[in-house]
Amino acid sequence: MRGIAIAAALAAVTTAVWADTAQERLTEASSVLSVIMKTPDKGIPQDLRSKADCVIILPNVKKAAFVVGGEYGKGFAECRNSTGTGWGAPAAVKLEGGSLGFQIGGSSTDLILLVMNRHGMDKLMQDKFTLGADASIAAGPVGRTAAAQTDARLDAEILAWSRSKGLFAGISLKGASLRPDTKENAALYGKEMTSKEILAGGNNVTAPDGARDLIANLNKYAASSSADRSKQ
Repeated sequence: MRGIAIAAALAAVTTAVWADTAQERLTEASSVLSVIMKTPDKGIPQDLRSKADCVIILPNVKKAAFVVGGEYGKGFAECRNSTGTGWGAPAAVKLEGGSLGFQIGGSSTDLILLVMNRHGMDKLMQDKFTLGADASIAAGPVGRTAAAQTDARLDAEILAWSRSKGLFAGISLKGASLRPDTKENAALYGKEMTSKEILAGGNNVTAPDGARDLIANLNKYAASSSADRSKQ
């Protein structure tokens, strides 16, 4: 009976987290980015936004309650276009992982990850990679005055932030894994596609209409000139 109860609880959690559609999740991802970027004193430093090769937005990531501990979330990865001055089409991704053991209570949070170099970008295009093992990750600094704090994080391939209950802060996600969500990509593009096919597809991949707001917000809040890119 206990096993049945645990299985039912897990099913309820995953259903609650993943009940919305890919189009709705794109809208939610755009909203999360916009809200965070409108508070620059408590947001992601501009110099990091302008230097990032890719961004990953995972709205409403859920830590399961009363089941084997872990994070469950769906969201999108986007990388800059071939010129480096704009953003391409989104690839659907899933976040999975966490510590084993039963937990009491649960929490929900929005996550934003910046991929800071080509090696991290290459990992993002694989079938699956583990944060902290396959690609180094660190908690990102917060606010306009955070530039001095970034020196210790310059060797990290991915920087991560979380927003929960209105609070925004850097977060460590070591041990969690990211993988392409081919079914969600199929819903958006009409066929199953890997992250690599979308993110490295350049102008050959047309972004779905539902991604317009997200791409517009990335172009607005994470703009980068050719000169900025050449300094990396």
